[in-house]
Amino acid sequence: MSVAIGIENLGKKYLLSHDEQLRFPTLRDTLTDLVRRATFATSRPPKRPREEFWALRDLNLDIRRGERVAIIGRNGAGKSTLLKILSRITEPTTGRATVRGRLASLLEVGTGFHPELTGRENIFLNGAILGMSRSEIARKFDEIVDFAEVERFLDTPVKRYSSGMYVRLAFAVAAHLEPEILIVDEVLAVGDAQFQKKCLGKMESVSRDDRTVLFVSHNMGAVTALCNRGVLLEAGQAVCVGPIDEVVARYTMGLSGREVSVDNCNRRGGSGGIRVRRVWLCDAKGEITNRVTSGAAVSFHLEASVEEGYRNGKAVVVGFAIDTLHGQRLLTCVSSWADNEIVTAGGLLTVACSVPSLPLVQDKYLITVSVSFQNDTLDYVEHCEYVEVEASDLSLSLGREPAHGRIALPCRFEQQ
Repeated sequence: MSVAIGIENLGKKYLLSHDEQLRFPTLRDTLTDLVRRATFATSRPPKRPREEFWALRDLNLDIRRGERVAIIGRNGAGKSTLLKILSRITEPTTGRATVRGRLASLLEVGTGFHPELTGRENIFLNGAILGMSRSEIARKFDEIVDFAEVERFLDTPVKRYSSGMYVRLAFAVAAHLEPEILIVDEVLAVGDAQFQKKCLGKMESVSRDDRTVLFVSHNMGAVTALCNRGVLLEAGQAVCVGPIDEVVARYTMGLSGREVSVDNCNRRGGSGGIRVRRVWLCDAKGEITNRVTSGAAVSFHLEASVEEGYRNGKAVVVGFAIDTLHGQRLLTCVSSWADNEIVTAGGLLTVACSVPSLPLVQDKYLITVSVSFQNDTLDYVEHCEYVEVEASDLSLSLGREPAHGRIALPCRFEQQ
């Protein structure tokens, strides 16, 4: 099988400036600096402190034609930098990356489309950039529109599209215009669950046509289902390359060993206004803990700071979710689903969610929290705390192996 992407001694260096005073110079600052230089022409301006940061370093990798490869790692590991180099968006500092074949990439919302052009015009523009003739694009046009489900808005400028519509059309264009190499970043998380499933199916069919797929995601369930090979990046270097199950296992072992907290979470987002500061768990006695027994009572707690505009009488929705170390969502508790009203009062919000019986088998799980107001997510903190479920008589009787399922459902068998 021939090599589609060859990476040799690849490195990317950025220079970080630590000059706080001139980070955002005004016109007055610029004019004053020019006068100072003209007046004191013989004096050299002081050097601003700068720090070298290597986003990638000494990376060597061969990706063969037809492979479905997952690039995984924590935030800041160098995943997006690698994809940008392969997509020719940025140049490497050292080494080289050789791409053999026509490449289409979907890296982040807003890239690849001209905001002033309509959806229809952007389809033809992207096809032309990929080197396709107008007739070739026209043959694929109906498939793209059907897949993206944006037919009603096809003649609307894409700057008026929602982020979900934008991603649907961008993926449809990238996947259907017959690239030999398809690169997809975490951007698919913007779409709904049904569309994500369609995308995974399309990427799998693309690889069956002897085309190459590179996929970046924090969702280990999707990664394992789609990819047959994985690359684990840490601090810009490949620390594990091999079959996807081995690479995911190595990654999740690192997750289970690291200390998780609100400040050391997997991913964070939201429009602001309320910001989660602390998350913790309590057992049935009300004592703070990270270990509970399968089937026992547990409560999830969060403390958040509330900005002025949200302090008095705002009804917010608070959610807690439990994921496996692979990122598979198991349980979600939302205050509005339980018909419990949470109303702000002052600058501090403290919420507890009580679960009378935690129905999980023995394993370690990650906690995600969110705070929303009128369908607007104010803060979303993914994998900011963990819970370690220990075996009990209940979990033992139901089979404690996670491969048999994660939910310890109480039941009784009778012979009749």
